[in-house]
Amino acid sequence: MPSKPHAVSRLRAVRLARSAKPFLARGGFKRERCAGCRLVPSHCLCALRPSVPTRAGVCLLMADIEALKPSNTGWLIADVVADTYAFAWARTETDPALLALLRDPRWQPYVVFPGEYAAPGRVVHTVLPTDPSGSETGRRPLFILLDGTWAEARKMFGRSPCLAHLPVLSLQPEQISQYKLRRSRRDDHFCTSEVAALCLSLAGEPVAGQTLAAWLDVFTHHYLQAKNQLPIALDGAAHQRLRQLSAPLPPGAAPPA
Repeated sequence: MPSKPHAVSRLRAVRLARSAKPFLARGGFKRERCAGCRLVPSHCLCALRPSVPTRAGVCLLMADIEALKPSNTGWLIADVVADTYAFAWARTETDPALLALLRDPRWQPYVVFPGEYAAPGRVVHTVLPTDPSGSETGRRPLFILLDGTWAEARKMFGRSPCLAHLPVLSLQPEQISQYKLRRSRRDDHFCTSEVAALCLSLAGEPVAGQTLAAWLDVFTHHYLQAKNQLPIALDGAAHQRLRQLSAPLPPGAAPPA
């Protein structure tokens, strides 16, 4: 059963509506797909979709056809993080709704991008702490992710005046990317979902970050098994990890490490 359309799903629908011809994913399978997870019905994972409350939000600026790609992982962020916003990027115009979001006093936006491409005065490596009492006072972190190829992301970063005044959050991950659905020439290039998971952990929400990482692993398994016409291993490590993170914690128990 398809899940309720989220920001990326709605953006995909808008982009499809103005397409002159059907979008055919390069190297993907050309069969019927579930509207909720973009996989063939036999490998649908909608029933496994986790729900994790987060104080942080994510804003995706997406390159022209990124929302159409079945392997896009910004979709997975919107699955997990309720406050996910998605906008199509264009060099010549900016969506007024994006400008309103960036001005919203409830949010503290951070452009997530390597610090070497920004002026030193804009670069930060930490997120402002939340209110120590745990109340909803103070501004919530909003992570702005540039969703596209590396070349597209660099163009978006350099040609988006609405982002030029915002702090640039430069991540310093200790691990290399585990993403398997697209190739990259560099191990320090992470897919969008991996970046969001790192941001959530940095914002003091490790369970949300771990859950998003586990959701990416489960999606990757379903995607590759469908592509190769192989059955799903529901007892595999990826599914077990997701079930462990999604299970309710007993009172006083610590979340999984």
